[in-house]
Amino acid sequence: FGSSPSDPVPTVAVNRASSALQAAGAMAMVFPANQAIVVGGGLAGMSAANQVIECGGRVILVDKSSFCGGNSTKATSGINGAATQTQKAKGVEDSVELFTSDTLKGGAKKPELAKVLCGNSGADVDWLVEKFDLDLSLLARLGGHSAPRTHRGKERFPGMTITYALIQMLEKVAEKTDRAAIITKARAHTLLMNGAACIGLVYEKAGKDEKEYGPVILASGGFGADFTSNSLLAQYRPDLMHLPTTNGEHCTGDGIKTG
Repeated sequence: FGSSPSDPVPTVAVNRASSALQAAGAMAMVFPANQAIVVGGGLAGMSAANQVIECGGRVILVDKSSFCGGNSTKATSGINGAATQTQKAKGVEDSVELFTSDTLKGGAKKPELAKVLCGNSGADVDWLVEKFDLDLSLLARLGGHSAPRTHRGKERFPGMTITYALIQMLEKVAEKTDRAAIITKARAHTLLMNGAACIGLVYEKAGKDEKEYGPVILASGGFGADFTSNSLLAQYRPDLMHLPTTNGEHCTGDGIKTG
């Protein structure tokens, strides 16, 4: 994740969740539903789910693992953001334009996506601080960056700290109200369609298929841990098939294939 090889922390996860939530909202306008469905319990999925709650909606989050967190909990550097409140308080000069330039120099192939990632990054970091009372007061300048913009707190593993804060918030809502539900050991496998529009999801739980209706947000990560012969890794990067990975065994590209 992030804009350079030295930054494994999912700034992009919060951005993707924000963009996905907007898309889900647009779908809900066409096919009204009383809930949204999020696939994936990492930082992207948890950000999306918490935003649904924040906007007054109801959310069901499904994850095929026995617990949520995903690869986001492994991130150890911090989370990138430009023009954040933390930077301003410390007198750090940074801008969306500079972050975007660094990201493109670092190898980003789609400028339009880089602009969204970097343009939303500051507000996303501030949202994590304000809504979840997270300490992201320490700044570092990592490789590929022209300014100190990698945020973290005093904890050793910022990815775990950030992601668990969002998990705990959603769990509290699920425990106290009917506005949220977290379903683990649930493998999403089919999108329910109405013409060209997605209106729901089918997932398998304990050997039985279950259906949920509503706009669907896919936040299930990549495919770096699928070394099978018909995997997306084999299809797109066969040169990497012999290398080990730090990805969890859940990273098999299910959401990408389903979408």
